[in-house]
Amino acid sequence: MSHMPSKSEILHWISENPTLTSKRDIAKAFGIKGAARIDLKRILKELEAEGHLQKRQKTYRDPDRLPPVSVLRIREIGVDGDLFAQPMEWQGEGLEPNVLVVPRDSDPALGVNDRILARVQEVKGEEYHYTARLIRRIGHNPQKVLGVYRAGAEGGRILPIDKGDGKEWLVPPGATGGAKDGELVEAEQSGPKGRMGLPRARIVTRLGDPGAPKAVSLIAIHQHGIPDAFPDEVIAEADKMKPAGLSGREDMRDMPLVTIDPADARDHDDACWAHADDDPKNPDGYVIWVAIADVAHYVTPGDPLDIEAKKRGNSSYFPDRVVPMLPDRLSGDLCSLHEGVPRACIALRMQIGADGQKIGHRFVRGLMRSVASLNYQEVQEARDGAPNDKCAPLMDEVINPLYEAYALLVKARHVRQPLDLDLPERKVILSDEGKVLSVNFRDRLDAHKLIEEFMILANVAAAETLIAKKSPLLFRVHEEPSPQKLDALRETAMSAGLTLAKGQVLQTRHLNALLNAAEGTDHDELINISTLRSMTQAYYSPQNFGHFGLALQSYAHFTSPIRRYSDLIVHRALISAHGWGKDGLSPQDVERMEQTAQHISETERRSMMAERDTTDRYLAAFLSERVGNEFTGRISGVAKFGIFVRMEDTGADGLIPIRTLGREYFHYDSESNTLMGSDTGLTLGIGQRVTVKLLEALPVTGGIALELVSLDGKDVPRGPTGFQGRGKPPRRKLAKSKHKAAKVKRTVQRKRRK
Repeated sequence: MSHMPSKSEILHWISENPTLTSKRDIAKAFGIKGAARIDLKRILKELEAEGHLQKRQKTYRDPDRLPPVSVLRIREIGVDGDLFAQPMEWQGEGLEPNVLVVPRDSDPALGVNDRILARVQEVKGEEYHYTARLIRRIGHNPQKVLGVYRAGAEGGRILPIDKGDGKEWLVPPGATGGAKDGELVEAEQSGPKGRMGLPRARIVTRLGDPGAPKAVSLIAIHQHGIPDAFPDEVIAEADKMKPAGLSGREDMRDMPLVTIDPADARDHDDACWAHADDDPKNPDGYVIWVAIADVAHYVTPGDPLDIEAKKRGNSSYFPDRVVPMLPDRLSGDLCSLHEGVPRACIALRMQIGADGQKIGHRFVRGLMRSVASLNYQEVQEARDGAPNDKCAPLMDEVINPLYEAYALLVKARHVRQPLDLDLPERKVILSDEGKVLSVNFRDRLDAHKLIEEFMILANVAAAETLIAKKSPLLFRVHEEPSPQKLDALRETAMSAGLTLAKGQVLQTRHLNALLNAAEGTDHDELINISTLRSMTQAYYSPQNFGHFGLALQSYAHFTSPIRRYSDLIVHRALISAHGWGKDGLSPQDVERMEQTAQHISETERRSMMAERDTTDRYLAAFLSERVGNEFTGRISGVAKFGIFVRMEDTGADGLIPIRTLGREYFHYDSESNTLMGSDTGLTLGIGQRVTVKLLEALPVTGGIALELVSLDGKDVPRGPTGFQGRGKPPRRKLAKSKHKAAKVKRTVQRKRRK
């Protein structure tokens, strides 16, 4: 050909030759040379402007057709094993095409969400529109984006929800997923990262109203900067891991170890077993075995998995999701002690006497096989005389001995007297759509306490062993309350007619005596809350300052390396101390121990804040349908601007603003932590029973506003007309304040002249 082709001829050529679509290919096909190329370029530009063609780098293609080489995501696996994929960069106006991936015998296995580069070919008359042949797998871990979608003339943009993140994402036409303007969306990066312009994203999930329940935990995750997407190299590192074998390990596969976890647990990082001690020197004593997943075998110092785990510090748990410290290949598979599957572990054999005191222990690196994955409820029911089919065969050899060993540990606990606060934990129950169905308080069964005591004893043994071997480690530290906080607690106790002794070295047994004296009285919750608030926050440190709350001299976290980086460090220290292999503490681990301790203490607090914010938002969403209702509760906090009330049914905390308390001025006393009405003498303090009316519940912020209806069963006096809440103080006090302010001003002026 040597003539200038028409637009229809060019379109037909591109359709018939999808692999030859550059301007040079088109010019060569039609014999166009020299200056005529300028006219060809003009025609191609017109076709592009008319929407018939789309330029993709240096080639042209029909926007209603896939390019011959496309990035695809495996969408589903059919009932017959067929792999169906969706294109990641579909730009057409019609329905998104369905792609059948036709694997060769030599191709690797593909799963849902895997992303592949494939050569595609259009087909007719089938339920799918293209077939695809794998070129290479490019991962299944695209970068995730969360933000508010803003529609535009062509596609739209995603605006980040975090104020600190100024990067926007471009959503091309056809990649909006049907999202509407203003919706919260989850998207993933589509296509390669370009040097110029905004990065592109494809919306994969519409979360609707940013204030809706399903969006709550995602917002908290991003606002608190919790990493929730693993880098590709981390996923690749995890995917290539193989199960550990018996080499260099003690064979523990015949031990009847069991895991006991919540019913909805996906990972199982600790297993246990107990039996009567056959040592004649320890009559009536027991042997307790605790086996912990050997995460250090898979996560070695300085590798991508280790860097990412340290960055996260810990797993974060929300009512509707978990942000894990390790990829699922490890946390849910190789490092999870699944029933009937051989798993690498670091195990601990502990001997306890008839008084429950530990008299000896030793660590081993082993290979175990759990005989059963049990949950707390079914284990407790079995112990109470109603075993199910799974527990019945385990009663004599496993379950009863566990409780018998626990009974001995209870004796030792009574002697040790750890702090015994009574603060029930809330549990938010969600529907599949993310709506709050109910808010309950978690049961504290003996099955829970049993595992807790076993784990505490194991953590003590880890710390003692590493101290004896002079090995660096991370201690779990909990320091005693400050003198100022203790004085405040004594004041609170005195106001309730109780006593916390002064002039002696504080021990947890002194606080327990106060808690026991308050139990069953109207001051029960007041004393529990006040005692909790007097405590310092636990943290990690390479120096051992003891654990005040547990009444232990040496304590280190050893039992949860899947979800806490601190435990992984302790595992590595045990490996090095025992000479079990080369995957122990590295010189960098030792050198950076102080920085690591500070970092993971901060990540722990970050997760706690995000989890608390999420729970508050869910509770606000649950209560938003109950505005106007009355609730009973107790005052849980007092501030200059109002009082906080914890409602009994849900445990939700709401604020009664001081301006709504009455028509009088309220004085705040920081020493007694009370508000007092200047005219009525009405005094509001922590622990008082109240009835409140729900005025407002905002799921977006988690804020709950209340109105005080009654105090200790009596109507609230409102004071004289003319004052409300803080308002203006009486004239006498105002004059005194002005006099004081003038005196301060004169003093400042004199100092300036000097």
